[in-house]
Amino acid sequence: MNDTTNQEVRQFLLDSLTEMNYSVEDIDDDTALGPAGADLESLSLAELAVRVEDRFGVRFDDDEAEKLAGMTVGEFIAAVAERRSAAATAGS
Repeated sequence: MNDTTNQEVRQFLLDSLTEMNYSVEDIDDDTALGPAGADLESLSLAELAVRVEDRFGVRFDDDEAEKLAGMTVGEFIAAVAERRSAAATAGS
């Protein structure tokens, strides 16, 4: 996992939230994705997961999608970067 990947995932996440009409003004790595922070509802979390899956070639299982609400932005970025790295390793 490198800083470039993390920055790319972070920017994509913020861009996606903006496109989904969420304010990203106060969002940082410690902001929760769910009601305690960015306030994404389950449908929005699912849409975000699909966008990330399509963009970065990673997968989230259905049970994991429910856990997204409890993740912080930083944890989510790390999870995506880790899966992306594992997928790249498996594919080579």
